[in-house]
Amino acid sequence: MKKLTMTFKTSSGKQASIKPTIAKEDLTAETVKKAMDDISALNIFAKDNVALYQEPKSAHYTETIITDIF
Repeated sequence: MKKLTMTFKTSSGKQASIKPTIAKEDLTAETVKKAMDDISALNIFAKDNVALYQEPKSAHYTETIITDIF
């Protein structure tokens, strides 16, 4: 199983990530970048007066391999 993580730079220079619970496992870089640009352009996510998803920084899949023991 692969999980997508999209990491953004906040307005305070720190990192904030979005990990969708449902995402296709074969998205292209262009598709993910456009989605991140769209999220950033909304400018509606903030916490303690800090814009959370100000600028797309990176995206990656994390793959979990489960090996049954018994």
